This record gives sequence, C-alpha cells and structure tokens, in this order.
Amino acid sequence: MPAIVGVAQVLTLGSSSVFHIGDVYKIMPLSNAKTFSGAGSFNTGETLKVENSQSTTNTYDSDGIDQGIILNA
Repeated sequence: MPAIVGVAQVLTLGSSSVFHIGDVYKIMPLSNAKTFSGAGSFNTGETLKVENSQSTTNTYDSDGIDQGIILNA
C-alpha cells in the first residue's frame, strides 16, 4: 500500500545506515571491513592481565583482492 509522507528532517546518517520511508521490497546495505589486531586486543573482563612482551601482528596481504560483497543477499 503506498505511503503518503509529509516533511522528514534527517540530521545525520552514519556511513552504514539506512533511511527508509514508505513501502520497500528489500533493504540490503552493503559494507565490508578488514580488522588487524594484536594479541589480547579483544579480551574483555573485570580483572584481566595480559602479558605480551614481544607481539607483532602480520598485516601483509599477498593476494591484494578480497572476496567481493556485490552479489551477497
């Protein structure tokens, strides 16, 4: 059923957000990210003790192209 919409004021939209008014068949935002993190980067807890005296993160990507997201549904 068609929607009749009056004035809509949008102040900000994030880079991965969707602004939708009215009828829609499919909303499919696309985004991708590559995250490099060292040892102990994503640890969570109340009393955490991480000891990484010599830690390196290998960020070398030899293939140059990663999997595409164009046809993902």
